[in-house]
Formats: sequence, C-alpha cells, structure tokens
Amino acid sequence: MAGLTAALVLARAGKVVILLEAEMIAWGASGRNGGVVSPGYSTSFAKIASRAGNDYAKLLHLLSIEGVEIVRNNIASLGIREAQLCNGTLRVSRFENSVETRNHIKWMEQTFNYPLQYKSKEDVQNLLVSKKYFSGISDSRAFHFHPLNYAIGLANELKKLGGKIFERSRAVMISRENGIATIETSSGRVQAKDVLITCGGYTDRLVPKLADSYIPISTYMVITEPAKDLIRTAIRSTSSVGDSRRSSDYYRLVDNGERILWGGMITTRQAEPARLGILLKKRMVDTYPQLAGIHIERSWSGKMAYAKHLMPQIGKLGEGVWYCMSFGGHGMNTTAIGGTVIAEAILRASDRYKLFSPFGLDWNGGILGTGAVQLTYWYYQINDFMQERKSQKSN
Repeated sequence: MAGLTAALVLARAGKVVILLEAEMIAWGASGRNGGVVSPGYSTSFAKIASRAGNDYAKLLHLLSIEGVEIVRNNIASLGIREAQLCNGTLRVSRFENSVETRNHIKWMEQTFNYPLQYKSKEDVQNLLVSKKYFSGISDSRAFHFHPLNYAIGLANELKKLGGKIFERSRAVMISRENGIATIETSSGRVQAKDVLITCGGYTDRLVPKLADSYIPISTYMVITEPAKDLIRTAIRSTSSVGDSRRSSDYYRLVDNGERILWGGMITTRQAEPARLGILLKKRMVDTYPQLAGIHIERSWSGKMAYAKHLMPQIGKLGEGVWYCMSFGGHGMNTTAIGGTVIAEAILRASDRYKLFSPFGLDWNGGILGTGAVQLTYWYYQINDFMQERKSQKSN
C-alpha cells in the first residue's frame, strides 16, 4: 500500500514510475487486513514522545490524521466505489477505565482539535450486545473499507498515468553505479535514479540491513457465513470495532451486515490459518455467546512488519535508495502518509520524512528478539485477562 501511494504521487507529478511486485498487487497484508483507517500508530503517544520529544510526537500524530484523509480523498477523487467506504470506528474497553477514556477524549480535542464521542457502558451494550464491554470511544472521522479493492483502484490509476506495474517480478539484487540504481529480477532489470523499497513483512534478504531491522508477525482473520438475523442479535453497529487490550480483537460487519469479518491474535511463526480460525471463533463466542451457532466460512493469515520501537521505518539508506516499511498493526493510514512523504522527498517538495528519523533501523535482536516478542504478547494476554477479571468481579 505504501508503494502504490508513493508511485501514484510520483506519477501525478509527471515522473516515470515502475512498480515491481514479487507476487500480485496487494498480495500480502495490504490486501488482506481488517480495513480500518484511523489516526495514530501502533504505539502510544507517550512512548513516541519519550523517544522523539513532545513537539515531534504532535507533528507525527497530525501526519497520521492526514494519512486518513489521503485514503478518503483517493477513494472519492478516483471513484473507487468498490472500496465500500463505511464511516465510523468504535474502540471499546473490556475493563472499567471510563475516567481515562474521558480524559483521552478531552486531550485529543484540546491538542489536535479532533472530536471524539464518549460512549457509556449502556451506550456500548446497546450497540454491542455483550457483557464483556464497558465504555468506549466513537470516531466518526475514521472509517473502514475493502483494502484490496482500494489497492487495485490505486494500481489502475497508476497505469492510466503511464506507470508500469510488473507482477511476479521479485527483485533479487540492487546495485548502484554512477548515480543510477539497477534492480535485477529473474526476468529483467530496471534502472532508475531513485529506488523505494516497501516490502513490509515480506522483505527478504534483498537488503540485509532492512531484513535485520524488523520482526515478521503473522496475524489471522476469519469471515463468517451469511447470517444477518443472527448477527443482529449481537452487533448492531456499522462501525468497525476494536478493543483496548494489547491482545485485542477487531471486527466489522461486511456485505451489508450479512457477515462478520473478525481478526486478532499474533504469532511470530506462520501457523495454519484453519487452526487459528478455530481459536478466533472461540474468542468471538467468548464475546458473543449468542453467535455460537455461526459457521466460519474462511480463514487466512498475513505477515506484518514490526520494528522494536513499534513505529514505521521511513527514511533513506543511501543516495537514491529509500525505504518505507514496518506499519504492522496500524497500516492503513500510516502507509498512506509514509508513501506520500517519501514521494515528496524524491520530488524535493518536502523533507517531512525526517520526522520519522528518531525511529530508525534498530536491530531486531535476531532469534532472541523474535522469541521476546512472542513472550511479550503472551504476557499482555495474561495482563488483559487479569484486568478483565477484576472489572467483571466488581461489576
């Protein structure tokens, strides 16, 4: 998604653009994700500020809001009706934290002039018929959509502007001589002044420094059979839903409420989607016991790239070689702004990409780093469980 965005910005500026895709357009997480487009990053504002400073953190958050609008504007201006844009996101808590929720809403409005709506426990449970939920935050400016159809829409527009897309064309080597980069594939080569690498969780050893800077994380999704009447007994909101746990579930209605698209869980090794689909069904039924009879029609997985600092990695490797990756967990707005700021840098229109310089290519820790991520996730699951149990007992 970041590569398509950058390619489109460059083509609109009159540049000759060639996009090399190892598989098919949006084959990986770009086309197989939950489709939620909302501001923010995979880590908190406080952690961003602790590393980059408060002023940088504010500018970065404003960029994340801009990323949402980039996607919305592309859908509108290109007429991508197949993207099926649906306004509204709902973030709910599975434990009592109403004071923190209200404080966050107030801070967002005062700091960024960004309105959010508080939802009481009663409000939430009228929309989501589950005893698991407490208060929530509604964001009417965020939205959800069909990510694969959106990506195809960008690709079609790129081709209309003269850009060339070569699928099944995995880059196997990049070299540079006399200011020109040569990208080798199994079936040909491309020469260019500027090269942008945006391979996400599927980045291989093409550039070892990039491969050693992120951890590939697999996430899982399922879609249910059509069961509109049954689904209405549980979910009565057209907003996408995500909970505030670090080990969170996220889901939304699709096909005009006929089905549920449900995602969650991460592993550092690719697991069989069907087996993980059974576990996701259990999580669904744990939240909505009334959905016990619904069948899972399909399950799948995709790889995301996570940096240790949980922020996008956006920058320059050397003269004319750029990278834009590690959007795991919050990619639909951040890929849009990431591709945009790199394109601006190539066009010498801005140096906004430098706002991400505090979040560089930190070493991923190798095998030990991967193991630490899985252990941390399990710790979050235990912590989430204890918080929920405490709130349910006092309820």
